[in-house]
Amino acid sequence: MTPMLEAADTTRRSRPRTVPPTWLVVGLACAGQFLVVLDVSVVNVALPSMRADLAMSASGLQWVVNAYAIAFAGFMLLGGRAGDLYGRKRMFLVGLGLFTVASLAGGLAQEGWELLLARAAQGLGAAVLAPSTLTILTAAVPEGAARARAIATWTAVGAGGGAAGGLVGGALVETLSWRWVLLINVPIGAAVLLGSVLLLSESRAGDGRRLDLPGALLVTAGLATLAYGISQTEAEGWTAAATLVPLCAGLGLIGLFLLVESRTAAPLMPLGLLRVRSVASANVAMFLCGSAMFCMWYFMTLYAQNVLGYSPLDAGLALVPSSLAVVLGSKLAPRFMRVAGARRVAALGTVVAVVGFGWQSTMSADGGYVVGIMIPGILMMLGAGLAATPLAALATSGAAPGEAGLVSGLVNTSRTMGGSLGLAVLSTIAAARTAGSGTPEALTEGYALAFRVGTGVLLGGVVLMLVWLPRQPGEQRVRRSQRSQRGISSKSEK
Repeated sequence: MTPMLEAADTTRRSRPRTVPPTWLVVGLACAGQFLVVLDVSVVNVALPSMRADLAMSASGLQWVVNAYAIAFAGFMLLGGRAGDLYGRKRMFLVGLGLFTVASLAGGLAQEGWELLLARAAQGLGAAVLAPSTLTILTAAVPEGAARARAIATWTAVGAGGGAAGGLVGGALVETLSWRWVLLINVPIGAAVLLGSVLLLSESRAGDGRRLDLPGALLVTAGLATLAYGISQTEAEGWTAAATLVPLCAGLGLIGLFLLVESRTAAPLMPLGLLRVRSVASANVAMFLCGSAMFCMWYFMTLYAQNVLGYSPLDAGLALVPSSLAVVLGSKLAPRFMRVAGARRVAALGTVVAVVGFGWQSTMSADGGYVVGIMIPGILMMLGAGLAATPLAALATSGAAPGEAGLVSGLVNTSRTMGGSLGLAVLSTIAAARTAGSGTPEALTEGYALAFRVGTGVLLGGVVLMLVWLPRQPGEQRVRRSQRSQRGISSKSEK
């Protein structure tokens, strides 16, 4: 009997750990990304209710949005590098856990400062979580068509999270209360946490380096200060000291960060990474696209509510076709990439978005739904979905395995910072055109001008993509490998 027990025990010990299906890993990573992106926009329709319930000032209310965005953008690189060094699964769990707990605290807040602190903590959790979502996905799916499809799903889910924010927020506010735009994250986050603990496998760079804390503090402080300066432009203008001082300070801190990184032995962001064509070009393109496309939801929601008289829930429902379009574009992109290549698909998607932005810039104060919102919205978001997938694929394909988390953080940082800067600039342009008037005609002129400027930004993005993006994902890495192999062959012949 004893030998049989020993044999059974030996069999159990030697049995390999069951590898979870790839679709489950992709699903968990996409669920984390959905929560992160959803909370960028879901609170917008709840702001009036928050102000009335917590007696917040207008400036305090602004920070309900900015506290999340600044912490999210400022800590993104730190989150990406921490995942590379300490484990992608571990950082995924830490970020999601912090995000979930902060959501609970925000939903139960009784004072304005409690809500703002909770939103900042949410942003920090999102910054740790977001880079790990893409890194876990790319580690689970081999490079090629399968990875392109997985990235397309990740892009579609993220874009859908941003698109669904207005609809979800409007429904929760009207049927329950503003608190549920935060509390809804708790059961979802808990379920994803449980699934991640059971199913995800750990991976890391494994080089034994320590986290570059001086670099992390400098880049975080620089990006946060810069984001704060950007957030001040809408209320103070671009020439006010309250705007210029943090903008200059943020740029100075980022410059100091680059100086420190060039001299440290184990930098947070190896500057040589920016010399990789696919990484640098894709992130600049992502920044430009984000600066225009991120603003689409903001101005479309304002146009629907302030000009056409839609309720928050009606405004969210009006944008459902656009939400479906971005998902469709993200899913179609891998098929087009196999035929035309990532660079051409990214440029094609941006051209489609340009048509939508140009159409939307002709809006009127008495416009109808189909022509004034639905069709241009579908074009803008279909183009956004087509462009985002090849750009993310190009950026991640140019990175070494040990830098995957950092590159994922750069992709999210480029998109988020581009959106923050673009929203600040376009909001200022729209406000200047309305000249303080609240009439539907004046507001329409301001929103239309914002879409015209966005059209020009995206046209510049198309030119950049055609000129700078590499022709295929991994193209440079393949060439480096071929040169290395030729060098080894020539040495062996000698």
